[in-house]
Formats: sequence, structure tokens, C-alpha cells
Amino acid sequence: MLPTAAVFHFPWEINSGEVQEGLSVRVLGRLVCYQPEESRATLSAQHASKEHQVVIHTLFVEPFNPIIGAQYIVLGEIENAEGVGAMVRARVLNCVDGVNVALLQKATNEQRSFFREREHTPGDAEQPAHAT
Repeated sequence: MLPTAAVFHFPWEINSGEVQEGLSVRVLGRLVCYQPEESRATLSAQHASKEHQVVIHTLFVEPFNPIIGAQYIVLGEIENAEGVGAMVRARVLNCVDGVNVALLQKATNEQRSFFREREHTPGDAEQPAHAT
């Protein structure tokens, strides 16, 4: 059985506790720190004039060639780690330097809005097939 599709979350949402442990997520951030001896990386993103960071467990994606300061997208699962809090256990770690972060955030918010509207709008009843 396949896991559920990963939903895009921002670092400030993961740190706020909005995302439950065990859920699959996609996260975007700028790589600010990599500690290969601990298999940990830190991604950072700015929101509302505040810098938010999320810790990434990189054991499953090593070895990789980290570029400090580059944008990365991580696909993985949320887990709570002692002394760290919410951490993403990376399954995929891709450098996406050059992505327009503001546009990606806008697209993510538009997609969320679309899905919220779709959930709350009664579905169109299927029209019965007419026999001819």
C-alpha cells in the first residue's frame, strides 16, 4: 500500500505544531546548515519578517553534495525528535535553486483554497443516463 500524497507545508507551519507526526510532507527552504556526522540539515524560510527553521534528517538521502544558501525541496515524514522538536525525515532532497519562492507560496495557497472550496461545495449529482 502506498503512503498518502505529501502535502506542501512551510517551515513555520511545521514548527507551530500544525503538522502531526507521521504525516508525509513537502517542505521548501534555504539550506543554512549541514552536519554530516549527525545526518542533519537545517532549512530556513522567511515569513512575516521572521526567520523560521526546520531540521531535516538526511540519513536516507546521503551522500549528497550540499550547497549552503541554495533552495531545497524535501519530501519526507514528520517525526518528533528529542531536543529538536518536529523534524522531517527526508526521503527525497532536491536542490531547486532559482525557484521563485513568492510565486510557489502563492500557488500553494491557491491550491489549498481550491481544495477547501471543493470539500465544502456539494458535489454535482451525476445525471442519470437516458435510454435512447
